[in-house]
Amino acid sequence: MAEANASGSTANTANTAAAKKPAQRVVVEIFGETYPLKTTDDSERLKKLAKGVDRLMKQMASGVRSFDSTKIAVLTALQIADEYDKLKSDYDELVELLDEK
Repeated sequence: MAEANASGSTANTANTAAAKKPAQRVVVEIFGETYPLKTTDDSERLKKLAKGVDRLMKQMASGVRSFDSTKIAVLTALQIADEYDKLKSDYDELVELLDEK
């Protein structure tokens, strides 16, 4: 598998401290596949995130009648996107409430 950049910063908004920090190589395993990644963020955090994705994919696999890892990955990504959307909505609502005060 080709190396991927797992940096937490978005294009054009890179944190100057992260830009100065050299990229670390981290190898993670998700759903039986090994992924060599590079990150300028905390490597332990990246490992924790990968472990969480692995756990979610295994949960999804046990709930669907498919051995297609791509389908399981897409369904897991949709689950994560749904959770993110709900959390973002709750966050935005809290920010609005704080702004009203």
